[in-house]
Amino acid sequence: MVRFIAVVGGSGSGKSWLADRIRAAYGAAAGHLSLDDFYRDLGHLTPEQRAVVNFDDPASIDWDALRAVMLALESGGAAGLPAYDFATHTRKPRGQPFPFRPVIVVEGLWLLHPEWLREKFTHSLFVDCPESLRLQRRIDRDVASRGRTEASVREQFAAHVEPMHALYVQPQREWSQDVIESPADEETITKLLESWEIGKA
Repeated sequence: MVRFIAVVGGSGSGKSWLADRIRAAYGAAAGHLSLDDFYRDLGHLTPEQRAVVNFDDPASIDWDALRAVMLALESGGAAGLPAYDFATHTRKPRGQPFPFRPVIVVEGLWLLHPEWLREKFTHSLFVDCPESLRLQRRIDRDVASRGRTEASVREQFAAHVEPMHALYVQPQREWSQDVIESPADEETITKLLESWEIGKA
C-alpha cells in the first residue's frame, strides 16, 4: 500500500522545501516526487517558440506520464521518471529511476486540479504565501539555477504566473485538507504531521 501526500501552492511558495521537510520526517519510508519533472518536451519547437509558452498553465504538464508513474507506485513497483531541462524546455535523453516507498510526498502547482489525481491523495496541504515573497523566491531560483535574467522572470510573473495562479492554483486552497502559511515554523509542521497519524521514522 502506498500513501500519497500532496503539497500544493503557488510558484515560489516554498512547496519544495516543505515537501522535503515532510519526506525527511518519514525517513527511508518516504519518497519525494515533483510535478516539475512532468513538463511536456518542447524539443519540436524553436527556442523562440518555447520562450513564449505559458508554463503556468496546467496544459503544459504531461498528465498521462504522471498517471503512469503513480499507477506503477500504487502496484508496489518502481517507476521511471522523465528528467526535464528547464534551461532548454526539453526532456533529457535519460530519465531517472524512482523506487517504491510506502509514503510518497508529491509537490506541484496543480495536483488538486484534475479530479482523478485529487482522489489519490491520503492527505493534501496548500501552502499559502504572499505574492511579493513568491516573486522574490522565483527570481532567486530562476536566475541561479535556470539560466534566467531577473527582468525575464518579472515579465513572466506578471504575464503568466499571477494570472494562472488566480485561475488554477489559488482555488485549490478550498480542496486541501490543510492550509499552512509560508514560511512555516517547525512547531506548525510538527503539529501537522502528528495530526496525519502516519508512522514516522
